Amino acid sequence: MNSAIRKYWPQYKWSNVFAMINNMKRHPRRNTEPFGDKLVVITGATTGIGYYTARKYAAMGAHLIMVNRNPEKSELVRREIAEEFGTPTEYVIADLALLTDIQRVGQYILSLEKPIDVLIHNAGVHIESRKETPEGLEVNFVLHYLCPLIITRMLMPKYQRDRTGRIIFVSSEAYRFAVWGLELEDLQWKRRRYSGVKAYGAGKLAQILSMHILAGELAPYNITINAMHPGMVRTESGKDNGRLYQWYKKNIIDKYSNSPEVSAEALYYLGASPKVTHTSDVFFHLTTEEELAPPARDLEAAEALWKRTRELFHEKGVAL
Repeated sequence: MNSAIRKYWPQYKWSNVFAMINNMKRHPRRNTEPFGDKLVVITGATTGIGYYTARKYAAMGAHLIMVNRNPEKSELVRREIAEEFGTPTEYVIADLALLTDIQRVGQYILSLEKPIDVLIHNAGVHIESRKETPEGLEVNFVLHYLCPLIITRMLMPKYQRDRTGRIIFVSSEAYRFAVWGLELEDLQWKRRRYSGVKAYGAGKLAQILSMHILAGELAPYNITINAMHPGMVRTESGKDNGRLYQWYKKNIIDKYSNSPEVSAEALYYLGASPKVTHTSDVFFHLTTEEELAPPARDLEAAEALWKRTRELFHEKGVAL
């Protein structure tokens, strides 16, 4: 930790923080061009940001594949979108905290003949106490980092063949809570006292660092990959947390937050606008490009994380 402080402290700038605060006041850019007949894959699309994003793309004519955990909610959303917009909509049921389900989803998408025009990694969670998957992995780490990484890596042959597509991570300014970077010796939070906010931030930081690696791998295939902060929005995130968090969410977060429809507009712009066709490896605050904090632009840390991740994949039998 001391070495991380020495490394990152001189790189922190108040201008970076002020820019983030100013970006909170900005409205997202909008794209009014239709997206007819193009294929969009969205994870976590039954509520919140994912739900409104699915509706937005459907309203603009896109074909949808949703990856959700709940079959009943998925069918309701599918039927609603099909009846209201008349666009082809289907869903895949999976628990994206499980490596087996993640790989199954990746294999299914890989088998599609139609090119994936937009892949939106939206599924996420906010929890107060440490939860471990049956495979022995911390939930934040899997959902926010391993899941989008595995699916994206599995789709490399398809992207190489199709030579078209945009990938968007629904990220968060909360990556800044990992002030001194990732603890590579304890990515699963087994040794340290667990903090829901810090673990969430660490998962999002890992996600952003993986974006740098993936951007380089995808560039030869004309595929872009970006991350975006969806703004402060009213969602069901953290609905199972304790009373204190529920009070804070209801009286503070939700009171000053926007509708998820604002985030959906931003995600449509980033996925469909010709103005960002060639933009890649960028962090957006809604639709405004934003300079990352020092730990999130550390390419050495990204390589070190990728090395540890390959070791984990080998241990868990994940072939990528």
